[in-house]
Amino acid sequence: MSRDHKTFMREAIKEGYKALPADDVPVGAVVVSNGRIIGRGYNQVELLNDPTAHAEMIAITAAASTIGDKWLGEATLYVTVEPCAMCAGASVLARLKQVVYGVQDIKTGAHSSLFNLLNDPRLNHQIEVVPGVEKEACAALMMDFFQSLRNQRKENRER
Repeated sequence: MSRDHKTFMREAIKEGYKALPADDVPVGAVVVSNGRIIGRGYNQVELLNDPTAHAEMIAITAAASTIGDKWLGEATLYVTVEPCAMCAGASVLARLKQVVYGVQDIKTGAHSSLFNLLNDPRLNHQIEVVPGVEKEACAALMMDFFQSLRNQRKENRER
């Protein structure tokens, strides 16, 4: 596994932590082109009350703005969790070269869990995918968040 993949996934993990104060699911993403980060994002669904404010969507929008182009054909998206259908679709539409993710999302994943939108030959673009980068750290971030949420709910019920 590439050292660069680990380095940039750690940046995505840092982005994921930014979602915690708003009680958003801690998914983080960065878009990298030519060895530099051109877009960053973290889930802001709760913060913005916007179901489309996923980390990947925010990072892709920021990257396109940074380079002044809607096509991100030389860029790689690093995201802590397997993209959902919306984010996988946006990745295809942006014509990303590569998507690197940490852990699978068995409930909504659109690379290998439920669908395979990133490599669907029926679409006009397919993306190289590298799963499992910094898997343990990405999984720990998610597990800690959901355990904390369960504990909060239990405490609220006990009151």
